[in-house]
Amino acid sequence: MSVGLLRSLQDRPHLLELAYEAARRMLGLVRRWITTGSLLGRALVPLERVTKGPLFDCRMCGQCVLHHTGMTCPMTCPKHLRNGPCGGVRPDGGCEIVPEMTCVWLQAWERSKAMPLFGGDILRILPPLDGRLKGSSAWVNEFRGPLQDPPTPWTG
Repeated sequence: MSVGLLRSLQDRPHLLELAYEAARRMLGLVRRWITTGSLLGRALVPLERVTKGPLFDCRMCGQCVLHHTGMTCPMTCPKHLRNGPCGGVRPDGGCEIVPEMTCVWLQAWERSKAMPLFGGDILRILPPLDGRLKGSSAWVNEFRGPLQDPPTPWTG
């Protein structure tokens, strides 16, 4: 995919949230076959790598929250912050660690405004990252894994 096309898609978060919702519904139809060891479950890992990798710079954390964060991956933040900026955002919107990079959370906030389905989710506090899921399929984890039941302290 060309850089221009990727940038164009990234700047259309509503289109991406529609694609996410369509994929979620489609996979929901076959959810009983989505398990870690199943053929479908094993196929989802490389599928996620080739689709989400180039588009979102996906780090395969196994706990995708793109739809909660303006279709912007919080794992691309140099500090891996999943609930907002660190407070080191420069006046020009640059990251304090990588000044030439726009703060991931500034992008997430701006993009969430263009997302009628999931845009309000940017205000949710997300559970901490479970490092044991790194490299696994977020889709498998969403349908069959530990993300179905958040830890007790996070359910309020």
